[in-house]
Amino acid sequence: MFAFVDREITQRAAEILETRTLRGTIHASLLEVVNARRRLELIGLFSQPERFYFDAADTAWGGDE
Repeated sequence: MFAFVDREITQRAAEILETRTLRGTIHASLLEVVNARRRLELIGLFSQPERFYFDAADTAWGGDE
């Protein structure tokens, strides 16, 4: 089966990702998609009310007393 890859898009992606081969560009692009999803999931965790207590870090190891 022959798969068509848009050369203009892959060239633009290669410039952004600083890759030199089609395979490298596709791999880096897929990795960016996976990492983008992970970042969104992390943002979701931080946005949950009372999930993290950031003020506790100030006094966790003795802090300023």
